[in-house]
Amino acid sequence: MKIQLSVWKSGTFDAKVARLVSQVLLKCCYGVSLMSLAACSKPAAANGLRVGLITPGSIADAAWNSGAYQGLKQIHDSLHLPISHIEARTPAEQDEALRTYAAQGYGLVFAHGFEFQDMAERVSAQFPKTVFIVTSGARAKGNVAPLIFRLEEASYLAGMVAGSLTKSRRLGFVGGIELPPIKAAYEGWVNGAKAVNPKVETRVVYLNSFDDASAGREAALALIQSGVDMFHHNADAAALGVFQAAKEHPGVYVFGANADQSSLAPQRVLGSAVIDLPRAFLLVAREVQQGKFTPRVEAFGLKSGVIRYVANPVLDSLIPPRVKARVRAAADSIAAGTLIAAPRPASMQAVLDRTPTLHSPRRHEEREGLRLSSGIPAAFGYHSRTETGGDVEDAIGQPHPRCASDAFMPFVPSW
Repeated sequence: MKIQLSVWKSGTFDAKVARLVSQVLLKCCYGVSLMSLAACSKPAAANGLRVGLITPGSIADAAWNSGAYQGLKQIHDSLHLPISHIEARTPAEQDEALRTYAAQGYGLVFAHGFEFQDMAERVSAQFPKTVFIVTSGARAKGNVAPLIFRLEEASYLAGMVAGSLTKSRRLGFVGGIELPPIKAAYEGWVNGAKAVNPKVETRVVYLNSFDDASAGREAALALIQSGVDMFHHNADAAALGVFQAAKEHPGVYVFGANADQSSLAPQRVLGSAVIDLPRAFLLVAREVQQGKFTPRVEAFGLKSGVIRYVANPVLDSLIPPRVKARVRAAADSIAAGTLIAAPRPASMQAVLDRTPTLHSPRRHEEREGLRLSSGIPAAFGYHSRTETGGDVEDAIGQPHPRCASDAFMPFVPSW
């Protein structure tokens, strides 16, 4: 079991905790429990709010998990709260990590990924004083609440740029696992590209991994051989292989996901579909600290400013003014609710299992979230498919989301 644990207390790193944790990790075998690990460490600020984060993968992925970790650090820096992080990959490890944090009295725990929803609900029933936040979760229930990120809105804008610049008219998308939020980002990418270039063909590959950069590179190379010259992804660390493949082939470009990834390949990344996880995490932590938080479905799109498309200034000269103008107009329309990036089927609507909310009933009803289908699609090795022409299949129109919180500023395009 791979565990990464970081603890800050009163603004400084607790060296004693670090030494104790290191000793445990060196001496214990795979079956060691997180409860045993926690028992060895010195609790921080026992009488105050402590914040924990559980990620399903490495925080060195420069994307999804890295963004969550940056959010955790911002909570510490801005609110001066003790924080802790655990990397837990398997369901058993994740369940135990949730229980460990709750048993130790952590008041706020971020469970970073849809896969935590059911286990967070089970654990929360035993620890009603801990607030569990599930990113990309399915519903608000008890003291469990989801944060919904409509990354497809930014991916739509990335698709517009890609569709305008492609020379081969073939676009590629590399996903980690074929899960609803990743499919939504892919569909936004496709819809944006077809809005400016109806003749583009799109190819998608799912790796069945978020960590295998070699598989990401191999998939990208295969797509390049088929003529793809524009890539988008939602594959976390596995996408590092996509960037590498693009750097090896002149004329091939990539659009980042979850974070501004232009630094990974400054001459090959045209832009990124970004989730400002630190901003969203800080909003929740501040409410919990002030005793004002009520579990609810909290959704973020372009209008909130948490989701945005960020262009790479290094390659700005490659984007014609007319394309920039169209992207700005589309961003405004999405934020205003007159353009839907990727219609969501009923299976992707988050639900509220109880009604208390900090916002008025009318505003709460306006929120559209993400309800994930139960279970993970079976996938052995990666698979791919091609879509040419027409609309994305099985898209069912839904009301467009409104701004999740008045605390956020309206979307401002990066151009």
